[in-house]
Amino acid sequence: MEIINKAKHVELISSELNINSRGVANTIKLLDEGATIPFISRYRKEMTGNLDETQVTAIRDLSNKYVELDKRKETILSTIDEQGKLTDELRARITSCYNPTELEDIYLPYKPKRRTRATIAKEKGLEPLALIIFKQQESNILAKAENFLNDDVSDTDEALAGARDIIAEWISEDEKARNIVRKHFKKAAIIKSKVVKGKETEGIKYSDYFSWEEEVKRCASHRFLAMRRGQDEGFLRVSISPPLEPVVEELERVFIRSKGEAADQMLLAITDSYKRLIEPSIENEFTSELKDKADEEAIRVFAENLRQLLLSPPLGQKSVLAIDPGYRTGCKVVCLDQQGNLLHNETIYPHPPQSEQGKAMSKISALVDTYKIEAIAIGNGTASRETESLIKRIRFNRDVKVFVVSEDGASVYSASAVAREEFPEYDVTVRGAVSIGRRLMDPLAELVKIDPKSIGVGQYQHDVDQNKLKQSLDQVVESCVNHVGVHLNTASKHLLTYVSGLGPQLAKNIVEYRAKNGPFKSRSELKKVPRLGEKAFEQCAGFLRISDAENPLDNTAVHPESYHIVEKMAADLNCSVVDLIQNSDLRSKIKLEKYVTDKVGLPTLNDIMQELSKPGRDPRKNIKVFEFADGIYKIDDLKPGMVLPGIVTNITNFGVFVDVGVKQDGLVHISQLANHFVSNPLDIVKLHQHVKVKVIDVDIARKRIQLSMKDVDQ
Repeated sequence: MEIINKAKHVELISSELNINSRGVANTIKLLDEGATIPFISRYRKEMTGNLDETQVTAIRDLSNKYVELDKRKETILSTIDEQGKLTDELRARITSCYNPTELEDIYLPYKPKRRTRATIAKEKGLEPLALIIFKQQESNILAKAENFLNDDVSDTDEALAGARDIIAEWISEDEKARNIVRKHFKKAAIIKSKVVKGKETEGIKYSDYFSWEEEVKRCASHRFLAMRRGQDEGFLRVSISPPLEPVVEELERVFIRSKGEAADQMLLAITDSYKRLIEPSIENEFTSELKDKADEEAIRVFAENLRQLLLSPPLGQKSVLAIDPGYRTGCKVVCLDQQGNLLHNETIYPHPPQSEQGKAMSKISALVDTYKIEAIAIGNGTASRETESLIKRIRFNRDVKVFVVSEDGASVYSASAVAREEFPEYDVTVRGAVSIGRRLMDPLAELVKIDPKSIGVGQYQHDVDQNKLKQSLDQVVESCVNHVGVHLNTASKHLLTYVSGLGPQLAKNIVEYRAKNGPFKSRSELKKVPRLGEKAFEQCAGFLRISDAENPLDNTAVHPESYHIVEKMAADLNCSVVDLIQNSDLRSKIKLEKYVTDKVGLPTLNDIMQELSKPGRDPRKNIKVFEFADGIYKIDDLKPGMVLPGIVTNITNFGVFVDVGVKQDGLVHISQLANHFVSNPLDIVKLHQHVKVKVIDVDIARKRIQLSMKDVDQ
């Protein structure tokens, strides 16, 4: 029974996203044909109506949702049909329904269920009595109940109780009743959290929620997830429900149509139905919706933080000395060439207990000279500030910039299979130092090797839907990689994996082909890579760069399918493509309208012109050196009122974490970000942004630092 209706999906998605139906239909068609989101948004603008990645993603997600909903309908129709209860009217209603909640309500009365109190009562022959009470047309219900006494029903109380169980189930399966309860949940539900008796000490980190109560509509997603985690760990009991009386009163108005004994029985059945059946069911449904929304918000924040981190400014191809600082075990030092290859490694011991400062300074100075080092990268973990201070005391014979680099995830990388494959003969300390140095050179190329969840920019990442989180973060990585572009002849297998249309196997094949045949001389040579067919070439070619290719367009984001357009432009101006790229006066003579066809419009032509003006240029910003305040090394050095430079390390819904150089990040609460109301911290700051903050409070015992950006000149 195939009822998937793509035309209806297009209509619904177009309405929901306010996007032209032609653009929606073409986007779905491209996705179904295997096109990637970066490819569609970059190279199929005429087909989609110039939709960006966010819009294409939203279309994909909604299309998948409606396909799954149609498959659910097939299951429901089949189940009801097997029961012999599928009428034409019911079939039509199910087929035309595109609201998941409404669909499940329609299905509920037919849904196979375990043995319930109502089914037991029906087995005792009490359904006719339930119907009599439900109709509320008989005055003497007790007398009627006596007619239903039998071997299984000993007295009228048992008969009436069984009938009420049947009525309670009918009410719980009634769409109107469920929608009434949903309305009250949405309007007035209260979330309550209480500590589990005897868990006060063990669950102290959840003390804020030991006795917590607030309206659900005011409950921030991070508080909801915190309570959920406390509940999952066995420290809290959490409940969500609206006030009882208004709900029951409205249900009474719907189901009670008389006075007397029948009405009394109905009132009992309604209250029982709500408390025992409807409220727990809608609470689960409502909690699931809240969890989905909280997950969505947490994943959105995580994804945006990850995007900013991956697009951090790169130092570029420079010779780098990287230091992974430490006290007792020393500081691991590595020297890398301009391609990030490891040239040298050793350990220095400038800090206690050895305190060999003079020896360490001499060694660093000698390494800088020997390997013509242009920049030094220092990990921001243990002993980072002390190491930075030591390095800045060295008088180098050349200009050497010093950078402090985030270590988040470096230990995960150094112990990973990826690191073992890259450096099988070195231990984890060497691998970690290499990763720190490479992060400075190109954060994107290095961080793609690490599970995004280990990079330290998320909030409640272990509490949210792991599949949705992975899909979102993988898509962010793919988006960033393709936005920047990848140099085909130097990119690692891990970086190539995220290029549009490739994936792990083709990335591996490309690297093996490159190792066997030498650097690629043209994009078209990609077609010689095993298993890289026309479709994969179409999807990946525009995002790969060859800096010294014979055809200069191979080092641009101009897709090979559009080379003929650029060549026609050059021919019309009696010049070469190289001349066109190098001479802005020549480009200014081009009339784009002349090159519009039924397949190529102004959006693509404008992209081509923009790319010709900056071929192969990295879209990321230039890196800046940052310096912490002198004399501030540990939390004890902080005093309220101090104004200090800091680096934004993480952004959450409730505020921003800032590193001021004391090994413990401080929190700028959302209320302290600006002198005006802030609804979203991302409107004020970006990850790794250099900021100035004022110290408000320091709690040394709890290692908590409260900071403010109010009234601080940035």
